[in-house]
This record gives sequence, C-alpha cells and structure tokens, in this order.
Amino acid sequence: MPFREINSKMIEAQVVPGQKLYSQRGAMLAYRGEVSFTPNLTGGQGGVMGMIGRRVANEQTPLMTVEGSGTVMFGHGGHHVQVINLSGETLYVEADRLLAFDGTLQQGTMFMGSQGGVMGMVRGQVTGQGLFTTTLKGHGAVAVMAHGGVIELPITPQRPIHVDPQAYVAHHGEVRNKLSTALGWRDMVGRGSGEAFQLELSGQGAVYVQASEDKL
Repeated sequence: MPFREINSKMIEAQVVPGQKLYSQRGAMLAYRGEVSFTPNLTGGQGGVMGMIGRRVANEQTPLMTVEGSGTVMFGHGGHHVQVINLSGETLYVEADRLLAFDGTLQQGTMFMGSQGGVMGMVRGQVTGQGLFTTTLKGHGAVAVMAHGGVIELPITPQRPIHVDPQAYVAHHGEVRNKLSTALGWRDMVGRGSGEAFQLELSGQGAVYVQASEDKL
C-alpha cells in the first residue's frame, strides 16, 4: 500500500477493501471515503503472543488498524515524516518512530545483541533505545518520524558509516551495527569533541539519519 508524501510532515495513504494498514493511534489528520479506525489492542501483528513479546521487549506503542475504502492523511506532533519502501528486506526501527506501515509487512522484535554482540547491547543502553528494536520485513511501505529532515546514506562493505547514536533513525539490509568509542585523554580532562560515541554500521544496506540529536 503506497504512501504519498504531501509535505515533509504529512503523508496520504490509499486504503482499499481487503487490505489494511497500521498507524500510531491518534495520527489520523483527515480522511475521505468509508474508512474505519480500530484500536489495535495487541499493538500490531502476531496476536496475543506477538503482543506479549513486544511488551517484554518494551517495543509496544499504541497502534490502530485502518481499513475500508478511501484516502487517509497522517502526521504526528509536527515531526518530519520519511517514507521507506521495502522490497523484501528488513527494516530496523524503534517502535515509537513508526507513524504508519503496510499491513502486509511482517512485524517482529530483535535483540540488539544479535547485531554487534555486547557492544550492540551497550549501544541500546547509551542511546536510550533499550535492548530490543522493532523489525518490519517484506514488500511494502513504512512511514517513520524524525526531527528535522532525514538523509539516506548507503552502506557498502568498503564504506562503513559512523553515525551519532542520537541522530540514528533506522536502517535496513545485511548490516552489522555496534557502538564504537573515541574516548581519549582529552575527554578525560573535559576537552573532548563531545562525539565520544559513534554507531558504526557495516555491511550492505542503508541507514537513515535525522537532522537533530534530539529523541522523539
């Protein structure tokens, strides 16, 4: 189900019979047609077991199911909205950054330690993102929220990317991520650059970086 960007903070989704999408609860701005909005008590896909898993992982955000026939405009908090189209790959993103996503995408959670080992877990703690993150896999569209604009940076085996953990939004592809440190003696005496930690992403894929170091 495609999303059309109206401007940097609003998108429009075409809703057709027999298909559904999920959006963050309260994110509907306007709609046309016969469209229903139902609170999704399980927080997405996977039924009760999926809900339990997301609650345990602290990756639960209030969602609603959108069905019917028409068009719906979404936006939330005046945040910048970025549409990401997936072609079979997996997107890794924090649950609270999800504005809306295609109902055909497979939703799950991932333990941060599985990408980057111990430093992956440390990254979750340093960035405040916790030990788990949400995954969406398949063919479809995802709309994520960020502060300011978003840039997509390709990751190739020859060119890993280093990102400020607070500016990281999401990534996709066969990518390993870990927290690296540049702590030196200057940092110890208060003369550091203020960029002591970076998120290193290597492999094949892309990372989305926002124009701010503020969390949502």
